[in-house]
Amino acid sequence: MKKPLVLVILLVFFFTPGVFAQETKESSMSAGLGLEWNWDSRHDFAGGIPVNIIYDIHRDFSLGLNVTGSYNFFSMEALELSILARSYIDKNRRLGTFIQGEMGAFIIFEEEGITPMPLLGFHLGYRHLLTRLFYLEPYGRLGYPFGFGIGLTAGILF
Repeated sequence: MKKPLVLVILLVFFFTPGVFAQETKESSMSAGLGLEWNWDSRHDFAGGIPVNIIYDIHRDFSLGLNVTGSYNFFSMEALELSILARSYIDKNRRLGTFIQGEMGAFIIFEEEGITPMPLLGFHLGYRHLLTRLFYLEPYGRLGYPFGFGIGLTAGILF
């Protein structure tokens, strides 16, 4: 008598996995790593590596942190440390066009020494989902004291 009951319970368990699954929550954080070409140097262009982490506060508004290291391949290194606020123009936090403002510190490391400056910048970009968890973001940016930058960030949603 017990064997058929156990067999029925096991069959129900294996053939109806959706009944026991939890509903998944939409991602509310993302982390990205990228490559950038910018004017972080006083005398020449520089290559940069941005790293960011972004938290979605609302459906179309996010806050986060950004760190970008740049090197002009000669004698200058720059470090940008900033907080960011992002708004999605398309009103969809997982895709689409965004505008982003940043403020923080810009630090130049040269042979003459270390020069800290305030940083203020604006991004215009587009988040494109590759899969449910991975994205690409091409962007352009303007600001002080770096002038401009263009780049591509790849990241993960979690």
